[in-house]
Formats: sequence, C-alpha cells, structure tokens
Amino acid sequence: MQTESATTSADIGRAQGETLPRKKSSRGAAYFEAGKGDVLVLIHGVGMRLEAWAPQIEQFSKTHRVIAVDMPGHGESERLPAGSAIPDFVAWLGRFLDDLNLNRASLAGHSMGAMISGGAVANFPRLIARVACLNGVYRRDPQAKAAVLARAEAIRAAGIDKEGPLARWFDDEPNNRQARDLTRTWLEQVDPEGYAAAYTAFAGGDEAYADCWPSVACPALFLTASGDPNSTPEMARAMAAAAPKGWARIIEGHRHMVNLTAPDAVNAFLAEWLVAEERPA
Repeated sequence: MQTESATTSADIGRAQGETLPRKKSSRGAAYFEAGKGDVLVLIHGVGMRLEAWAPQIEQFSKTHRVIAVDMPGHGESERLPAGSAIPDFVAWLGRFLDDLNLNRASLAGHSMGAMISGGAVANFPRLIARVACLNGVYRRDPQAKAAVLARAEAIRAAGIDKEGPLARWFDDEPNNRQARDLTRTWLEQVDPEGYAAAYTAFAGGDEAYADCWPSVACPALFLTASGDPNSTPEMARAMAAAAPKGWARIIEGHRHMVNLTAPDAVNAFLAEWLVAEERPA
C-alpha cells in the first residue's frame, strides 16, 4: 500500500482550473494518485470530477498515498447502465479497490460519494480503515425527498440543470467565486447520460444504507456546513450518533461545496480523522 508517485505539486496545482493526469483501472475507472504512505481514497459527488478534491489532494499527498477517482459517468470513468442504484455504485467502488489491490484504505466521500462510502463500509468493512462522509444525506424528510426525486425526473426529461445546483451549493460571497466558476465548468463538462444515471441513484438512495451505522466499527467522521439545505447539520449529527465511533463536525457560514470554499477547515477536520482510532473529544 505504500507506493511513490512521480506527481509534482505543480501537477496538483493544475486542478484549480485544469485537468489532472489520470490512470485507468482494468475496468475503466479513471483516477489520479499522488504521494506515498497509508492510502486515502476520495470520491466526489454528482456532476463533479476528481479535481473537486484539489485542496485535499494537495494537502494529504504530503503524508498519504492519495487516490481520487472519477465516479462512473464522470470525468473519464466509464458509465454504469441507466437504472443503476446506489448498491451498483458501491459494487463499482469495490471493484475499483480490488483492481488497485487496495486491501486497506481510509475512505472519504462528498455528497453522493458519501452515500457510496456508507455503502462501502457496510458491505466490505475489512477494506475500510476509517470513513468520512462530507455533506452526506440521511433519511430525507418527505418534502426534501419529493424535491430531489422531481429534480431527477427533470434531468431525465430535459437534461442537466446547472443553475439550480449552483444556487443550492453556493452563497453569493465574493470569496466563493472561483469555486463556483470551477463547479459550473465541471457541470458543463459532465456526460449527460452519466449524470442522469448517477443523480437518479442519488435521489433514491438516502435510505439504502441508513441502517448500517450502528454496526460500523471504524472511526467515522460526518462533516457538513451550517448553510447546506440538503445535507444538513441534523443529518450529520444523526449519523454520528448512530455510529459507535462517529462524530460530527459542522463548518459555519458555508454550503454544499465546503471542501472548496473552506478547504483549511475541512483539511483540519480530515487530519484529525486520519489519526483517530476512537471518537475524538
């Protein structure tokens, strides 16, 4: 698990606006890796690509072997078939870990990536040293569930809506402009069929692994932002309360793309998580 990459800090820096060089697994998953040491796997959310983790790749490749992967139908990864559900995306991740011979990794996911991470720790816990769910969803209330299912249907019928996600994911703070512009670019680049398949799975997947947390034995971080309307602090706290070694961290004054808009705070909480063996104080 301890391998060395020839990637330089300049390569990682390009992720702030350019494409990082990818490798491909034997079954078509595109990924970027940098650093050496214990393995940290990063999975982004719907509509994004692995470059969305640029601040975390830059920071943690100094201490870990960081592997950021494009979700199916995103970036340069092959799609899953239309109609795939969250368990199919979890199985895809299991195949990816197997293809790279990763027998133990810390796993962090954002948004749909968090949902997949929950499924991973439920289905193949021996591979997961610790899990972090950033801006994850958990048992949406009826109003939120109806809204996300309606968005999924609209995407299937009319294609990708770029303005809706940007309005939900960012506020109007000038400091967020670069992150917002990058996110818009990624939404414009995503494969429409891959996006529709993933969003449909995400819309219906909030309860797929909701009951898993009491049986998760590894350290589990649940991080979100105070202003995230769909991945709420209440959801993070509920998952943390259910997990024996779970804890919640809430970043004030931000929304859904908190790993881009508040990278220093996110990285500090991830650094805490990466050394934790029990629930921190």
